[in-house]
Amino acid sequence: MKEIAEILKEKGLKVTPQRLAIYSMLKNTTSHPTAEKIYNTITQCNPSISLATVYKTLDCFVSCGLIKELNITCEYSNYDANTINHQHIMCTCCKRVFDLDTIDDSAIKKAVANKTGFIVNDEQVVFYGICPECQKKNSN
Repeated sequence: MKEIAEILKEKGLKVTPQRLAIYSMLKNTTSHPTAEKIYNTITQCNPSISLATVYKTLDCFVSCGLIKELNITCEYSNYDANTINHQHIMCTCCKRVFDLDTIDDSAIKKAVANKTGFIVNDEQVVFYGICPECQKKNSN
């Protein structure tokens, strides 16, 4: 927990048990959970935490660049503690989100910048499809 406390301090954030729990949960998963999923997971060990606290903490973490908010669907946001630019792929059947770390999108960013005159600071690239697990389930 000390490492996480230091990360929060470096971002100028007060270290609270709620913040430690939420960031620890995000740091230790690659599942890109929603706020509700984070809340449901955290309350197993921290029953006094509220859903409002989870949302406020996530907003705070996004604002200071500690995590990324992924707007993959119109229904809800997913959250990712991996703030290094990378793409995602979402299964349209089970709604799980996976990282794509091996795609170099620098040519796309350069083309967008050249075409629009923008300085591209950030991007969210999401692919949609059916994961291998759902393909197996659907073929049976």
